[in-house]
Amino acid sequence: MTTGYPFSAVVGLEDLRLALVVNAVSPSVGGVLVRGEKGTAKSTIVRALAALLPPLCVVEGCRFSCDPEAPDLACPDGPHDGAPAATRPARLVELPVGASEDRLVGSLDLERALTEGVRAYEPGLLAQAHRGVLYVDEVNLLHDHLVDLLLDAAALGTSYVEREGVSVRHAARFLLVGTMNPEEGELRPQLLDRFGLTVEVAATRDPAERAEVVRRRMAYDADPEGFAAGWAADDAELAAHIAAARKRLPGVRLGDQALREVTTVCASFGVDGLRADLVTAKAAVALAAWAGRDEVTTEDVRTAARLALPHRRRRTPFEAPGLDEQQLDDALSSVEPEEGPEDPEGGPDGGGSPPPPADAASGDGEDPHSGSPDATGEQGEEQQPSPAAASGDRTDAPGDVYRTVPLQVPGVNRRTGAAGRRSRAQGGSGKLTGARVPTGRLQSLHLSATLQAAAPHQRARGRTGSGVLLRSSDLREAVREGREGNLVLFVLDSSGSMAARARTAAVKGAVLSLLLDAYQRRDKVGLVTFRGSEATLALPPTSSVEAAAVLLAALPTGGRTPLSSGLLRATEVLRVEAVRDPGRRALVVVVTDGRHTSGPAPELAAAHLARTGAACVVVDCESGPVRLGLAAELGRQLGGVSLRLEQLTAESLTSVAQTFTPNRRVA
Repeated sequence: MTTGYPFSAVVGLEDLRLALVVNAVSPSVGGVLVRGEKGTAKSTIVRALAALLPPLCVVEGCRFSCDPEAPDLACPDGPHDGAPAATRPARLVELPVGASEDRLVGSLDLERALTEGVRAYEPGLLAQAHRGVLYVDEVNLLHDHLVDLLLDAAALGTSYVEREGVSVRHAARFLLVGTMNPEEGELRPQLLDRFGLTVEVAATRDPAERAEVVRRRMAYDADPEGFAAGWAADDAELAAHIAAARKRLPGVRLGDQALREVTTVCASFGVDGLRADLVTAKAAVALAAWAGRDEVTTEDVRTAARLALPHRRRRTPFEAPGLDEQQLDDALSSVEPEEGPEDPEGGPDGGGSPPPPADAASGDGEDPHSGSPDATGEQGEEQQPSPAAASGDRTDAPGDVYRTVPLQVPGVNRRTGAAGRRSRAQGGSGKLTGARVPTGRLQSLHLSATLQAAAPHQRARGRTGSGVLLRSSDLREAVREGREGNLVLFVLDSSGSMAARARTAAVKGAVLSLLLDAYQRRDKVGLVTFRGSEATLALPPTSSVEAAAVLLAALPTGGRTPLSSGLLRATEVLRVEAVRDPGRRALVVVVTDGRHTSGPAPELAAAHLARTGAACVVVDCESGPVRLGLAAELGRQLGGVSLRLEQLTAESLTSVAQTFTPNRRVA
């Protein structure tokens, strides 16, 4: 087994190192969410954390890591009276994005059930992670049903399993650490709030620092064991520092002054609920213990708030987490000091929560100020005006965002679709609706249906013991129906016919509202625009709905209307995407007034798009007392439906519900 990369050998990443250490000192802080671009060693440093955690004392042989001094009375492997104790390293358990529900929470031990006729529980990853670290790479891509299970376990510290005749409860308290690339989509707010701290990382732009990252990585790849041995003393020193801080933690005092600072800061940022106050207070106490102090200082509160609040402050749906540090300083300075003497410096070293010793922890090629929302300048680059905007075309801001009519692909996807919340689909998650004979590899066993199929044949098969004699013909597969995410491809008319009618702001507001709906339903989105003489794939299909929102705000309008080009470009995008992601059905939303002033008439192009099998909705942007009905005709040509712009609001649901019922099933 290859030796892991040492925590101490990572270059930079001061904020991330500090956030991980704070959680190692005080696991009750609630974990860390690491957001950042690819190739910034997010996973490397998280995996290295487990080696720094103090070893655990557990009941020998207990699959649920019970503490011998306080065993879980309801432990499935209990009771543990008089059981011997053992010491083992803390575990880092990884939850794969594609994991099944059984793998996460555990399930019936099928081998024993079918061969011995007994019901036995096989623990899952939540049981393995108890008293350790549960690491979810690409946590923003985790299936919704797994997210729900994680939320329950994180909130209760307990995992409940009720399935297939098994009823089990076991403790599941773990340090939750997740990494994600925001370009691939954001995280559900409910799960986002469960992470105690969040850190934004980006690769350093300093050539010397980047060179050191490359130098160390190449040395590790050449000789992992030798490289790790060279940093073993630094890791050991850091682990001892963490253990000492853990012992100091119970004696750290959170004074009234510091508590008022915590609550004032949280109130000033308008965070929901009180979890932010609790997390900030716990993090400030851990920072004081880490710095060797017995009382929390203002600088501890400031550092804790900078890590605990960015993902909790109120923000618009497509706004990235961040914190206005000037607002933070103003909130702290507004707190009246306590009467009586108090050390303003917060300790012998002049206050503040120092980072880990310079020779004991270095992180990986990151700008130490990367937690600032403007550190990388990415948003500024995304919002630069296009050359078309500089040529005199209009670039109007989107109108107000509102809740839209729930559009969906008609019919039920009989194949396993992409996890989401839009259209009906059969798959590995959702409500159990029945059983069937598997046509290929068995995906999810329906135990009771399998046993019922085998039961009539037991005497003929010569059964004599307690086990069940099975044949492959007895196997039955569970049929579940839930919701899937779709590819929502927007085909947007950005020509002069839209701008001339002063509808640009309203149209952009409508598309932004549909993007928000796609974000909430876990869809993949793409954007095709057409103007002048051609159509452009402005945004290739992506899970980053935020990227589409930023692009839309700066999208210029003007020029002629090549409607056919837009439809043909959409057809091409769908054909390519069907190869890349065959399990995801498409919903095409054409936003136009139906006019075409450039290129051929749209009938042939519409027929090509209809043959892809995608569900189509035409949003009719035509306005004025005289309407030609061209968009409605386009909807008929596409085999879909047409909605007027005003009908997109959820208030129009009653009048539109009957309209959006296509006569054909889209496979």
